[in-house]
Amino acid sequence: MLGVLLLAVGLGMIGSAVHKLEAPESIPKVHIVALWVALGALVVKEVLFRYMLYVAEKVRSSMLVANAWHARSDAASSLVVAIGIGGNLMGFGLLDPIAALIVGFMVARMGWEFGWDALHDLTDRAATEEQVAGIAADILATPGVLGMHELKTRKTGDMILADVHLEIDGNLTVAQGHEIARQAKLRVMENHPVLYLMTHVDPVSRTDSEPIRP
Repeated sequence: MLGVLLLAVGLGMIGSAVHKLEAPESIPKVHIVALWVALGALVVKEVLFRYMLYVAEKVRSSMLVANAWHARSDAASSLVVAIGIGGNLMGFGLLDPIAALIVGFMVARMGWEFGWDALHDLTDRAATEEQVAGIAADILATPGVLGMHELKTRKTGDMILADVHLEIDGNLTVAQGHEIARQAKLRVMENHPVLYLMTHVDPVSRTDSEPIRP
């Protein structure tokens, strides 16, 4: 919804800017107070962006990330607006709608990217290659895990659901194999945004990487 709203706002700004470019006489003269407001908004929004992004990464929330970048888009918009207002004050009225046109494209582009990214999350896309590689590395680093295969992931909101086949020494007891699998699951869930890791134990011999088949 945030992506759609940003896209709509961006397209609305583009339409308004095009109208002013077609009718330059409709461009009003701005007051210098508008310039100070734009510069103040630039500073406030940039500080807000950095704080929200910090919190978003800490709590692993894609919604907060989107809101943080929304604040950054506002900061960038304020910069462009300040340039446009400055041009207007110096007698270059066309800089105002040109600035609005640039800001409109920026907001629309950000809205499209947020919406497209959210749509992929809603369709159960897999985790990124970096996340999959990190999960695999932690699984293989678990004592007792001799190998792994068929690691599968899918996003569920901001978290990940995963399942994997673990290759464990076939000479161990069922209880020992279960404990190794449990440690692998706990390690992954502690170090990554994984909601749950489903494990399947495949017994192997230490001299053979192929699982022992019944």
